[in-house]
Amino acid sequence: MAQRTHLDKVPLPEFGVPDRFPELAPGLYLDRLERLKKRASDAGFEALAIYSDREHFANLAYICGVDPRFEEALLVIVGRNEPVLITGPENQGYAGVSPLDFRLVLYPPFGLLGQNRSQTPEIEEVMRELGLREGVTTGVIGWKYFTSDETAKPASWLEIPSYLADALRTVVGEKNVRNATDLFMHPTTGMRTENEIDQIAQFEYAASHVSEAVKRVLRALKPGITERDLSDELRLGRLPLSCHPMISSGGRTRLGLASPSDKVIERGEPFQIAVGVQGALTCRAGWVAEGPDDLPAEVRDYVEVLAGPYFECAAEWYQTVGIGVTGGKLDALVKSHLGDPFFGVTLNPGHLIHLDEWMNSPIYPGSQETLRSGQAIQLDIIPATGSAYGTANIEDGIVLLDEKGRSEFADRYPGAWARIEMRRSFLREMLNVSLKPEVLPMSNLAGYFAPFMLSPSHVFTRSNA
Repeated sequence: MAQRTHLDKVPLPEFGVPDRFPELAPGLYLDRLERLKKRASDAGFEALAIYSDREHFANLAYICGVDPRFEEALLVIVGRNEPVLITGPENQGYAGVSPLDFRLVLYPPFGLLGQNRSQTPEIEEVMRELGLREGVTTGVIGWKYFTSDETAKPASWLEIPSYLADALRTVVGEKNVRNATDLFMHPTTGMRTENEIDQIAQFEYAASHVSEAVKRVLRALKPGITERDLSDELRLGRLPLSCHPMISSGGRTRLGLASPSDKVIERGEPFQIAVGVQGALTCRAGWVAEGPDDLPAEVRDYVEVLAGPYFECAAEWYQTVGIGVTGGKLDALVKSHLGDPFFGVTLNPGHLIHLDEWMNSPIYPGSQETLRSGQAIQLDIIPATGSAYGTANIEDGIVLLDEKGRSEFADRYPGAWARIEMRRSFLREMLNVSLKPEVLPMSNLAGYFAPFMLSPSHVFTRSNA
């Protein structure tokens, strides 16, 4: 396949950032709750138990705005009754962040070790008091669901703590407890796969600020600085993290998910950074170099062997993604460019993103799941060559939005819409990457790839030929 990419001098323009976080109205949460109750009823559930902890917060935060801190939490919904949120002692106050009205119940074992638990009731009695009883079909929502590819009984596999699963099975009967996480997280039918206008505005806020954080790091990158000192440039704090910050250089880049260390960054070695907050993640990977002469002799053809083919693939991904496109088409596109075992692309080359960094993915071999308006999708093509060439990465998110949605978004959030339009123009006019009208780039670094990171204005573009 003839390569259409080359390096050009292209200064990255400033797109600006939003200064106010778009809050979700209480009515939106009420609407979500009513839709969830209907979906649960249609699926045959008389009750739901939604589990959450610090790592697995997104489903609870989506439905009621609470992402528990330090502790676990359980939201119980029985029929048309008022929802009941069970928390440990520290989240009794924090639960007030929710715009919903619900009953609040204290369950001390959800709290940290060493706190007073002398007045702890039996969890089974708590559940019965909330209206659960023998025969009530109960859907359990955690953070994963399972399929027949994994187990002969996918509905019976639960990913919540065993003492809660045991209690639910004791109270309502083992056969009446089923995994219901797909109500939120199925890539086609899950509630969180189709985002409202206000939620998309929040994601644009998140992506704008997290991409600017990565941009600050790239501008401060220089030989002699440590990874930890470089991480100070992130200046995070506007939003909760969705994953730990990842900064690594040299041989540490092979660790992939490593947090920054005191290692001194040196000229002529690989470098990567990834930062995620609730609603967005940006990643870049390349070399601490001004050009190929700074690289080890055996990888001075990095552009020809890895970075160029990678950008060509990513550019075509950007131009292909859209409403109605199947996940299988995107997967096949990536394999047509980077299918050689050398590239080591094994993870899904794109996935849905939400408050959590990876919600699910409709992009896999042979997928007939079609992409829809309202979906937030991460370009996530990761070569893991396992070789001296290292990797390449320009991970950012987009949102798909139909004409009606775009009109509403532009009317309600003109500042965000102006930034999106500028990003689209930069991709089209400076990089020769043309997006479909429904593709909205969220990141201020969308499409930007400077493989030699000490020459930040030398980036990949596409030719017309």
